[in-house]
Amino acid sequence: MVTIRMTRGGTNKRPFYHVVATDSRCPRDGKHLERLGFFNPQARGAEKRLELKLDRVDYWVGVGAGTSDRVATLIKEARKAAV
Repeated sequence: MVTIRMTRGGTNKRPFYHVVATDSRCPRDGKHLERLGFFNPQARGAEKRLELKLDRVDYWVGVGAGTSDRVATLIKEARKAAV
Protein backbone atom coordinates (compact mmCIF):
# COMPACT_ATOMS: atom_id res chain seq x y z
CA MET A 1 0.00 0.00 0.00
CA VAL A 2 1.18 3.50 -0.78
CA THR A 3 1.43 5.89 2.17
CA ILE A 4 1.97 9.63 2.27
CA ARG A 5 4.33 10.34 5.15
CA MET A 6 7.36 12.37 6.19
CA THR A 7 11.06 11.55 5.90
CA ARG A 8 13.50 13.31 8.21
CA GLY A 9 16.35 15.48 7.06
CA GLY A 10 18.27 18.36 8.56
CA THR A 11 20.83 18.23 11.33
CA ASN A 12 20.80 17.41 15.01
CA LYS A 13 18.26 19.53 16.89
CA ARG A 14 17.21 21.23 13.60
CA PRO A 15 14.76 18.85 11.87
CA PHE A 16 13.46 19.27 8.34
CA TYR A 17 10.93 16.91 6.79
CA HIS A 18 10.08 15.99 3.20
CA VAL A 19 6.52 14.84 2.57
CA VAL A 20 6.72 11.82 0.25
CA ALA A 21 4.58 9.11 -1.28
CA THR A 22 6.18 5.75 -0.50
CA ASP A 23 5.48 2.06 -0.17
CA SER A 24 4.41 1.44 3.42
CA ARG A 25 6.89 -1.44 3.74
CA CYS A 26 9.93 0.79 3.08
CA PRO A 27 11.90 2.29 5.98
CA ARG A 28 11.22 5.90 7.01
CA ASP A 29 14.20 7.39 5.18
CA GLY A 30 14.27 4.76 2.43
CA LYS A 31 13.35 5.02 -1.21
CA HIS A 32 10.19 6.93 -2.12
CA LEU A 33 7.95 7.15 -5.18
CA GLU A 34 7.50 10.93 -5.32
CA ARG A 35 8.38 13.97 -3.23
CA LEU A 36 5.24 16.03 -2.56
CA GLY A 37 6.59 18.93 -0.52
CA PHE A 38 8.30 19.82 2.71
CA PHE A 39 7.64 20.80 6.32
CA ASN A 40 10.05 22.95 8.33
CA PRO A 41 8.83 23.03 11.96
CA GLN A 42 11.49 25.57 13.01
CA ALA A 43 11.01 28.12 10.23
CA ARG A 44 11.87 31.66 11.22
CA GLY A 45 11.32 35.01 9.56
CA ALA A 46 10.75 34.77 5.82
CA GLU A 47 11.39 31.00 5.65
CA LYS A 48 8.51 28.87 4.43
CA ARG A 49 7.12 26.49 7.06
CA LEU A 50 5.03 24.27 4.78
CA GLU A 51 4.80 23.68 1.06
CA LEU A 52 2.78 20.89 -0.56
CA LYS A 53 1.83 20.05 -4.13
CA LEU A 54 -1.87 19.62 -3.40
CA ASP A 55 -2.72 18.41 -6.90
CA ARG A 56 -0.27 15.51 -6.52
CA VAL A 57 -1.53 14.78 -2.98
CA ASP A 58 -5.07 14.57 -4.39
CA TYR A 59 -3.84 12.19 -7.09
CA TRP A 60 -2.19 9.81 -4.61
CA VAL A 61 -5.19 9.86 -2.27
CA GLY A 62 -7.43 9.25 -5.28
CA VAL A 63 -5.57 6.08 -6.22
CA GLY A 64 -5.84 4.73 -2.68
CA ALA A 65 -2.87 6.08 -0.75
CA GLY A 66 -3.26 6.50 2.99
CA THR A 67 -1.81 9.35 5.01
CA SER A 68 -0.12 9.43 8.37
CA ASP A 69 -1.91 11.37 11.11
CA ARG A 70 0.58 14.25 11.05
CA VAL A 71 0.51 14.53 7.26
CA ALA A 72 -3.30 14.64 7.28
CA THR A 73 -3.08 17.61 9.65
CA LEU A 74 -0.52 19.32 7.38
CA ILE A 75 -2.73 18.79 4.32
CA LYS A 76 -5.65 20.49 6.09
CA GLU A 77 -3.35 23.37 7.06
CA ALA A 78 -2.07 23.72 3.46
CA ARG A 79 -5.62 23.74 2.06
CA LYS A 80 -6.65 26.43 4.55
CA ALA A 81 -3.64 28.58 3.56
CA ALA A 82 -4.33 28.10 -0.17
CA VAL A 83 -7.84 29.58 0.07
